[in-house]
Amino acid sequence: MLKRTIYSLAIVALIAGCSSGTKLNDAPVTDRTGGAGSQGAASGVAPVTIDPNAMNAAGPVGVSRIVYFDYDSYTVKPDFQSLIDGHARFLKASPNRRVSIEGHTDDRGGREYNLALGQKRSEAVRRALALLGVNDAQIEAVSFGKEKPAVSGSGESVWAQNRRAEITYR
Repeated sequence: MLKRTIYSLAIVALIAGCSSGTKLNDAPVTDRTGGAGSQGAASGVAPVTIDPNAMNAAGPVGVSRIVYFDYDSYTVKPDFQSLIDGHARFLKASPNRRVSIEGHTDDRGGREYNLALGQKRSEAVRRALALLGVNDAQIEAVSFGKEKPAVSGSGESVWAQNRRAEITYR
């Protein structure tokens, strides 16, 4: 009886020690397009024109492929809406193209936590593309956590460059 009680308490302590106070299951991506006809100046986002001759293996020409995030966050900032819109237009115009969204974190925090946060970042970009009409079958969301930093070192400027989701065309 005493062994069972000690064993049960050990399991409860182990589970409690693995929990985190940060909620990673909230969905921070929202559809703010206001409908199909609200592009351009009305939405405050300049429209992206896709030239069929400008399409290549790297994705749309002149459109960045990196979305940056705040510390301990996976919310896509409004600054990156035009970037996501450009990739959404490219993918909708090329239904046979596939994209991988790779989530990354800075080197602070544990490996498991950073893998989960990187996955949430890639999923947030995937959801933003899906809200713009990209077929889910064209998008794969993966996480590298802190394993593939863009920049080595420490300090806020380095960490800010590593908190990202990269859009890679296949």
